[in-house]
Amino acid sequence: MEWYSSLDFSKVSDEDRFRILEYVVSKVSREKVQGALKVSRITMWRLLSRQVRVDDGKLRALLSLITQREFESLVSARDRLRALGILREDGSVDYGLALEVLALATRDEYLKQAILRFAVENFREDLRRMLGLGLAHVVLRWDPGFEEFLRERKKRRKVVDPGTIAYYRNLFEKHLEGKTLSEELVDYVVSHPNKWLRNVFRHYVQYLYYLRKIPPETYGWLMEVVPSRSYRLDVRPYQIGLEDVARTLRYLRENHDLYYLIYRLMLEGGLRLSHALLVVREFNPGEVVEIPGVGLETPRLVCFEGKGFCRYYVGARGTQKPCEWAYLSLETLKLLEEYAGESVDRNSVRRYSRRHGLLLPKHMRKVAWRLMIRVMPREVARFVQSRFGELKISEARYEDLLDEADEYYPRYLDLLRELGLRISE
Repeated sequence: MEWYSSLDFSKVSDEDRFRILEYVVSKVSREKVQGALKVSRITMWRLLSRQVRVDDGKLRALLSLITQREFESLVSARDRLRALGILREDGSVDYGLALEVLALATRDEYLKQAILRFAVENFREDLRRMLGLGLAHVVLRWDPGFEEFLRERKKRRKVVDPGTIAYYRNLFEKHLEGKTLSEELVDYVVSHPNKWLRNVFRHYVQYLYYLRKIPPETYGWLMEVVPSRSYRLDVRPYQIGLEDVARTLRYLRENHDLYYLIYRLMLEGGLRLSHALLVVREFNPGEVVEIPGVGLETPRLVCFEGKGFCRYYVGARGTQKPCEWAYLSLETLKLLEEYAGESVDRNSVRRYSRRHGLLLPKHMRKVAWRLMIRVMPREVARFVQSRFGELKISEARYEDLLDEADEYYPRYLDLLRELGLRISE
């Protein structure tokens, strides 16, 4: 979500809008701003000469080119405070007017968040002392109610994967169980090397707030000072050679047919390990299902004998990571029919791979993506791999993408054959 999504544009004055425009032009050049605003050179000149107002659409485009801190520095000049009468000429503050400004935060989400950030950054110790009473007498316990909260009642993304629940429980019992909520515990969680502990702690804070065991002020402070697990957004090169993929498949085919099947499903369909295991465990080709939200009735298994492939409807939508269809070759289908119903622990697959120096399961989906986009449009590859977070599809668009995936998928199997990644039976 963009930082300016909660900003009330109606409260940004025309003077501020022109000031932002002039700043962005000085920062990125007039030509780039003109392109971002999608205006002509004449309109751009009229904007800069303040003959045309910077409307909300143009303001939004300008804000996308600067940071939140830059925006706040542009609209918080001291002379404007003096002009409003909040800051007197002698440097003293008119408390009445200042408190009125603070009161506006109850009606303006952006202002509220800006005040909270400023308070945390500049008055953290004072806040901790003020909120100390709100932390007292709360002992952290992992109980069935917390698990139910994670699975059923948590807002936004629920935690339903049994493996994730088990991992969270292990972290909680090792580092948080029986401890009293305190400033020291907050510091311990924030500085802990395992950043997943932050997530577990934040979930538990939400649970305490849900149970009304902590006041809103304490909840807000804890969620602000304990950041969620950070995700590095830098480019990380994955040095995965296709010879390693071929070597791994060859070894598994000769030594472990079941794991070979799992790797084939991940490579051919771009599946995650958990979804490949789900397909093997719950394979039910004869069932007829209706795809939710689409109204399309289909057998779970649809095969195209002349094209050499099948697609199996997985329909995993309730978990954190969705999986709609599993695409696979006819050769892999034969192996799947042989091992259908087998239950495999994913950690066993990972340990086996490490023990024998094979490519780890998590890399197969990355390899599949890298190869799929060679022979099919990216949006089709996203559909095949159920990357719905990157692909917004309507009911009408769903069937179009399904048809396109059926058209392009044989080209992907041909590419695997050319690269020596489809070992003949």
